[in-house]
Amino acid sequence: MPEPVGSISDLRTAYREGRLTPTDQVERVLDGLAGRADGPVWISTVPADDLRARAEALTRHGDPASPLYGIPFAVKDNIDVAGMVTTAGCPDFGYEAAQDAPVVRRLLDAGALLVGKTNLDQFATGLTGARSPYGSCESVFGGGLISGGSSSGSAVAVADGQVSFALGTDTAGSGRVPAALNGIVGLKPTRGLLSTAGVVPACRSLDCVSVFTPDVAGAVDVLHAARGVTPADPWGRPLPAERVVARMPGTLRLGVPWAEDLEFFGDTGQEARFAAGVQLLRTLVGSLRSVPLGDFFAAGDLLYQGPWVAERLVGLGDFLRSRPESVLAVTRAVLETGRRYDAVDAFRGRHRLRELRAQVDRLWQDVDVLVVPTVGTTFTLDEIAEDPIGRNAMLGRYTQFANLLDLAAVSVPNGFTAAGRPASLTLLGPAFSDTTLAQLAATLTTGRDAVPEPPAATSAEVLIAVVGRHLSGESRNGELLGRGAVLAGVARTAPLYRLYRMDTADGEGLPGLVRVAPETSAGHPIEVELWRLPSAALGGLLAGVPAPLSLGWVRLHDGRDVLGFLCETYAAGPPAEDISASGGWRAYRRSAAARR
Repeated sequence: MPEPVGSISDLRTAYREGRLTPTDQVERVLDGLAGRADGPVWISTVPADDLRARAEALTRHGDPASPLYGIPFAVKDNIDVAGMVTTAGCPDFGYEAAQDAPVVRRLLDAGALLVGKTNLDQFATGLTGARSPYGSCESVFGGGLISGGSSSGSAVAVADGQVSFALGTDTAGSGRVPAALNGIVGLKPTRGLLSTAGVVPACRSLDCVSVFTPDVAGAVDVLHAARGVTPADPWGRPLPAERVVARMPGTLRLGVPWAEDLEFFGDTGQEARFAAGVQLLRTLVGSLRSVPLGDFFAAGDLLYQGPWVAERLVGLGDFLRSRPESVLAVTRAVLETGRRYDAVDAFRGRHRLRELRAQVDRLWQDVDVLVVPTVGTTFTLDEIAEDPIGRNAMLGRYTQFANLLDLAAVSVPNGFTAAGRPASLTLLGPAFSDTTLAQLAATLTTGRDAVPEPPAATSAEVLIAVVGRHLSGESRNGELLGRGAVLAGVARTAPLYRLYRMDTADGEGLPGLVRVAPETSAGHPIEVELWRLPSAALGGLLAGVPAPLSLGWVRLHDGRDVLGFLCETYAAGPPAEDISASGGWRAYRRSAAARR
């Protein structure tokens, strides 16, 4: 068997240590493709000479500090790549793309190496991976198990170690179901964070580009490299600055479905794995409560039993009418149901969805994250062939409501059943909770905080830890932005500090971080943001720091010491309020607002 290409973090380390170059890496990729490129995973691949030339250019002239320098990836074949044919899983529909989809261009600009385009359920309509004229992908776990769809080839290429990450799309679960069935991570971002310009639409108002990786850290790397608003995409949305920072798992309120709302279709192995996953999550979060899923399922039902199925005909109706023989029978049957709906149905559906979304939004006042199974059960290719539409619907029970309700989601492996079938959990949250979900997912899957570390500061920069009014979105954050500072990430202090709120004339309060003696065991880990600040701007920032605050060395939870805002101990006495137990200034502000 060819050697897996490695994860993003593995390759990054190898490049940094000089053990590997992109030129070397491409030969490993090509070795892995030998005998596989003609199989059902790939629809087309970049010519070997072109791939070598791209790698050689990176090796000679590329910036090793680029976020995805030399990282091989794949693209689902409903996403445009300049000069390559986009088929959407239908050969007669294929066209040569004139330019890269913006999401692909961002990845290439970040140094990534495109290997090729992968198989999918035709027109991204299906969750099985068994609806393609290019063949049906099997799960990497074998036994005739379906790969899941529609992003079947992308998931298998990552799980099989042929690439380090891959793009898929996710309208009803196509970025999560294949991840679950292949034991990898599937990140479905908030709609609009990754541009869908240059993507063959399924339901344009719901479509989402998704990311497959072996681990959560890699998925976040890709998300941040690929996200961005483009004028060509009217559906794009930026990630608000205050949401770039992940909340720590211990501050989160976890929602767990009512037992009566859980359906495993007789699969006791999946039921047992879900219970075990919830038990582990219970030890990581701040609190847990049971929540109903009825409104989620009602919203999900609208996707194929409501007017949204008609939206699939907007871009495909003419092709379907003129070339019906070019479309698989099962795909055609699903698409044709869209002709049942008229404008009145469309408005009726939108009104119903608005009601359901309002009800679900109220749930987010009580919980921060919802955990559900990614799939209730698994199927073989033979079992899907017996009931392709009914069993497809079972696979989408816990996924197809997410985009209708404007949720973010990440699917992570959750072990195996006694029968050897892969199990998976999905963490869901409201729009723009992506990094918080990823932080919890990373902690769940690795036992430690494993979202990407903030980039190291260059010699012309310093890394500053901020804890209060300089946090993104807070009243003095402009002092950082105005000096050219860039948010590098979120971290926690070592448990050596206490946080105090001191009264101020404006009533807002001033937080102060005070280091305590280690032998007292009285410290807490406090959430901080890390900012990269130009070294030349440090003096101007320091001059504006009011007493009793100052800049000093702050110890982080991973043992690093960075510059940060500290408070003199004399100011920590009464009437200052000790807010250490909140875990950070933002958490304190949220709890204070809730009390009011």
